[in-house]
Amino acid sequence: MIQRLSPSIGIYVVLIIVLAALGATNTFLPQGSLLPEQPLLVSKPVMALLTAGMMLVVYGGLGFLGLRLSQKFSFPALWDPAVSNRQRFLIPAYVGLGTGAFCILADVFLQRLHTLGALPHPPFPTSIVTSAVAGIGEEVIFRLFFIPFLMWLISTLILKGKWQDKVFWGVTIFSALVFALGHLQSVMLAFRIESVNQVPTALMSEIILLNGIVSLLAAYYFRQYGFLAAVGIHFWTDIVWHVLWGLFLFY
Repeated sequence: MIQRLSPSIGIYVVLIIVLAALGATNTFLPQGSLLPEQPLLVSKPVMALLTAGMMLVVYGGLGFLGLRLSQKFSFPALWDPAVSNRQRFLIPAYVGLGTGAFCILADVFLQRLHTLGALPHPPFPTSIVTSAVAGIGEEVIFRLFFIPFLMWLISTLILKGKWQDKVFWGVTIFSALVFALGHLQSVMLAFRIESVNQVPTALMSEIILLNGIVSLLAAYYFRQYGFLAAVGIHFWTDIVWHVLWGLFLFY
């Protein structure tokens, strides 16, 4: 007898398939200044297939592990009946829209402290696709996998179940820092900065601040309302920040 998949697992599978499809699509879209101009080692169709395969296997596998581990720490299931659609979708949308507005205001202020100008954004319509890819893919790695895995490693294996709340916030802050620094290379490429030592302090602070805020909010709502809430916050932040603000700056 075939056992039915739970709604959470079914929705997770759909998310990973959408992520793979969008990641493949993104290969054919213009990247603007976010990627250096260089010849591809393989054709774009092959690159698209490789990207989709990597996302299905790596992102899908790590996220599934995180989904299982998160249940051990009483995080809401991806489609938890105790969580309302308002908590799962509407509140994260409001938080994401507000966070996107904060990113714009912070960028307008902080770019005055260095000579490089505004942070780069993907060109339209690539920005819409990358917002969805980042909203799903980065949340799979940095929230769904990273946080429950480190909590299991530290709280369960090392501390034998003690101080789970403190461990959560410790690994959340660490995840936010890693997430922020993970965006440093693309910014350096866009601004043609060759060494980390050449990154202005104001620019480094802005990268850590903006990405850190998104990370902390996504982690908090992930723990409160489940993974879809984290995806929603990240996606709507990027819609305001990258899509709408990017259009205003460059069009």
